[in-house]
Amino acid sequence: MKPPFFFLRSFFPDSVSFKQLAPKTVSVTNMISKLSFISSFLFIALLAAAQAQPLAPNDVKALLERIRAKRAGTPQVQADFKEEKDVHLMNKPISGSGKVSFQSPNKFRREVTGSSPSITVSDGQQLWIYYPKFKSAEHYSLGKHSPLDAGIAALTAALNLENVENSYRISASKEGDGYQLQLAPRNPSLKRLLKTFNIEMNADLQVGRTEMVQPNGDHIVTTYAHESRAAIPAATFEFSPPAGTDVSTPLGR
Repeated sequence: MKPPFFFLRSFFPDSVSFKQLAPKTVSVTNMISKLSFISSFLFIALLAAAQAQPLAPNDVKALLERIRAKRAGTPQVQADFKEEKDVHLMNKPISGSGKVSFQSPNKFRREVTGSSPSITVSDGQQLWIYYPKFKSAEHYSLGKHSPLDAGIAALTAALNLENVENSYRISASKEGDGYQLQLAPRNPSLKRLLKTFNIEMNADLQVGRTEMVQPNGDHIVTTYAHESRAAIPAATFEFSPPAGTDVSTPLGR
């Protein structure tokens, strides 16, 4: 281990010995302590200044209007995603990745790749969930107060903020150049699925990260990248099960 004065060598001529400096040890130590304290204080102050700044209700409303105005011209979006689920019944988190496509107001496609691939497709009237590994598919009808409506609303909440105030209590904060929206469900059907739902957006109002906490304690974090607002072919939101697929209708319709 180098002597405690080693780092000070460059500040003094070679003719000055550490013995000559010894009487000043206490004052030098005190000076270093004071500088360390000041540096720490400034760091904490800057960190606090950079933390989230809550927005007033009128500012939240204005932010939502900006988001809607931006999306009105391009009501479709595609992005890559990575997701990690902490499930309370499992020791390790479940990770996945894939691509999501959304067309306002209610069409979407979500493809998960990896060891447990799946494809979830909805044209707004029906929902398909296909498991290529097992050559099986589930088919659901939507609308008319389907029990799945709330689940789809939760799944697409970050991509579709149109009239979101009807379903969620919303607060927001400014974080650096971006924003964070905090959504708390209003109606009982959503409350059974969600406890809290946070959406992080960058300065261009693109969704970068979402964090969902469910009533049972499950925790889902999804990050998005490579967002595109280019036109999406209509066939993206259509699905026909491949030949030989075992099709079930869990809700009987």
